[in-house]
Amino acid sequence: MIIDAHLHLWDRQCGRVDEKPVFALCEGKSNFGGEIRQMMPPYMLDGRNTAEMLIANMNYARVSGCVVTQEYIDGNQDRYLLECKKKYPERMKICCLYEEREIDSEWIGQFDGIKICAGRLRDQNLLHHKEIFAKADRLGRFISIDLSDGDLQVKEMEKLIKMYPDLRIAIGHFGMVTTNGWEEQIALARHKNVYVESGGITWLFHKEFYPYPSAIQAIRTAIGICGIEKIMWGSDYPRTMTAITYDMSKDFIEKTSALSEEEKNRILGENAKDFYGFPDLDVPEKIRNMVE
Repeated sequence: MIIDAHLHLWDRQCGRVDEKPVFALCEGKSNFGGEIRQMMPPYMLDGRNTAEMLIANMNYARVSGCVVTQEYIDGNQDRYLLECKKKYPERMKICCLYEEREIDSEWIGQFDGIKICAGRLRDQNLLHHKEIFAKADRLGRFISIDLSDGDLQVKEMEKLIKMYPDLRIAIGHFGMVTTNGWEEQIALARHKNVYVESGGITWLFHKEFYPYPSAIQAIRTAIGICGIEKIMWGSDYPRTMTAITYDMSKDFIEKTSALSEEEKNRILGENAKDFYGFPDLDVPEKIRNMVE
């Protein structure tokens, strides 16, 4: 059973970057703060990144479950994600988006977790945002957090982890693995309820490209820091699909000889099942494709 711990969905992209608007155009392109960027694969013709298209990709890649996180550059997708969860309640865990304002506990209660884009916060001191951590702790929700590059926010993050030792926290983007000090983010997962997910790792090593030997080496380094039981795979769908297929985003882990079968099983599904509380899910049927 494979679980994707980091991906994105949106109905209408309406975000911001550096206080400039981000919005979808056509053929997978977006206006990214005034620059035209290929935000999605070109077959996403109308700018909508839907649950139905995701589920089709998951079925083809034989991925059983997923965690839908969020990003400021896409805009708040809370309401759309609630619709997606109704359609696929067992296969999806969803996050509401923290936007540096109070979120009503009743609203949070409809979601499985809370997403914090810590590297994009106007106030970068995480201790000034401790109330959202307290709410997640009280409500039994997890925190999905993408920290600033390297070790810039690690000290504040560690203080919050100690304040709320029972709060489940997933560190995203594999600690921004290609920046100095990334190992300090990974070391946070030595705390019992802190895990690391690899969403975006193929983006961070995109210049090397498939099969990403340096990404595999980084995974081995992380195993030595926090243990194999704390590492989860994430695809960062659909942005990384502008360079590779969804299947390839996990295939490089499945096919490497640098990880044992037990390590692969843990990274690709078992750890995420434990952390997010997924039930036993069906494994999508293998369909032989035209090149096989």
